[in-house]
Amino acid sequence: MAANKLPESVKAYIVEALACFDTPSTVADAVNREFEVSVSRQQVERYDPTKRAGQNLSKKYRAIFEATRQGFISDTTNIGWAHRATRLRMIQRVGEKAERMGNLSLALQAAEQAAKEEGQIFTNKRELSGPNGSAIPTEAEVRVRYIRPDEPGDAQHNE
Repeated sequence: MAANKLPESVKAYIVEALACFDTPSTVADAVNREFEVSVSRQQVERYDPTKRAGQNLSKKYRAIFEATRQGFISDTTNIGWAHRATRLRMIQRVGEKAERMGNLSLALQAAEQAAKEEGQIFTNKRELSGPNGSAIPTEAEVRVRYIRPDEPGDAQHNE
């Protein structure tokens, strides 16, 4: 089916999925599953205004892309590869596929990985606190002691 022959609902789905950092191949597969419409990776790429193939995307779909991308980035549950939510989605897909294939070992590894991600094992955040969970004191007491230079008639040095 040619790009201009796609139903509006399919076009919007493609634009939104691309705005959520899904790859053109992933989107093409999803369109085939969800809508039973066969589209190529190249055809999908025409709906991504950040790609050369999508340079001529209409204002309507460009606006949908930008709004979806902005919402996706600001929502911590739907951010690209560098973010936990996206990694959890991928781990879930891997685990489900492994289970369907009967690869229970891989499915269990995916479940363990998801648990680690959810428990934020892979973050570099550290919480520090003072005694009994109180705030850490931030002020330092500085004492300066002034010592006068020895004078020639000082008793300590006349011994």
